[in-house]
Amino acid sequence: MSQKPISFFVHHQGRGHANRTMALAEHFSRDRAVSVLTAGPELFDKRSRDIEVIALPNMIGAAVPTQALFAQPTPQVMHCVPLGVSEMRRTMRTILDHLDDRDVGLFVVDVSSEIALMSRIASVPSVQIRMHGERSDIGHIGSYESSVGMLAPFDERLEQDDYPAYLRAKTFYTGGLCTTRDAVVDKQEARQRLGLNSDQEIIVTLTGGGGSGTPYAPLTVAARAAPNALWLVLGPTHREGHETDFANLRELGWVPNVTDYLAAADIVIASAGDNTIHEVARTKARLIVMPEWRYFAEQHRKADALVQIGAAVSAPAWPGDFSQWHALLDSARALDGAVIGTLHDPNAAAKGAGWLETLTDSLWADAKTVTPALRVV
Repeated sequence: MSQKPISFFVHHQGRGHANRTMALAEHFSRDRAVSVLTAGPELFDKRSRDIEVIALPNMIGAAVPTQALFAQPTPQVMHCVPLGVSEMRRTMRTILDHLDDRDVGLFVVDVSSEIALMSRIASVPSVQIRMHGERSDIGHIGSYESSVGMLAPFDERLEQDDYPAYLRAKTFYTGGLCTTRDAVVDKQEARQRLGLNSDQEIIVTLTGGGGSGTPYAPLTVAARAAPNALWLVLGPTHREGHETDFANLRELGWVPNVTDYLAAADIVIASAGDNTIHEVARTKARLIVMPEWRYFAEQHRKADALVQIGAAVSAPAWPGDFSQWHALLDSARALDGAVIGTLHDPNAAAKGAGWLETLTDSLWADAKTVTPALRVV
């Protein structure tokens, strides 16, 4: 029997979902047809293997045609299903036509509870990419139960205590999956590359691409609380307009060599995005994790898991005075960087791809023998 195709639905917010998909697909058999359905097709311009990319309409913010339709309540089993939206109809039609036309063997959903449910209704086996968060509502649980499995791109030690055992049993944990491939050098070599002082304490702040940026005002307080440290801010920042800049606080914006800055750091302050955490883990840096707002408290639950196993420290909010910063930095200095280092698995993508392919083949191994699914009595 020829290998069944594997297709992905990829959310286009940020780059993390797309990068993870490409990392997994790269390890699939070259004989395996792979396709991606996404509203962000440009995210796959630099793919390293042959992937069919199907553009979907962007449903986010699409207009509801009448106030009466807009006023209809959302059923508890779903999260975002406005009525009368043509972009949603075209999205669902495009997905279903593609799954049918390509005879897809497994649909990997990263991420959408509704699309996972739709896949089950359409009789296509699906796997959901797991994310942290408060996801015990019937919409999430129903979509998990409708899937043939879940793939968690993180170490099982970061699993939430409230994730049901029967769902945990059908979840494959890849270990920490990082899509960044730059080589990690030791601290002194990294500082030499970047032209940084070999003896000064260096604190690097990093945010991912899915949010509005690191709040800058708290960092100005931090720079005064630790005036002998050099504070380097990577990625976007969010200013309120009243901040005062300081010589030991530098905004660098997006840099091409993030890994070198993380390797050069004594302490890293970062959001709790999946790839961000695993970028830090690769360098074994001491981590202060400051979760950003996300739906279902995704980053806050991940931060809790990191703190629970001693891989990071956190604070309920960005410190606003010197004493809070002193306490948080002292806690970070006391961390053992080796702990977070164990959360990264360089073979995570290969393991995840192998599991997806094996699962697909096992589901369709006896495809010539058809068992009737429905019986009229």
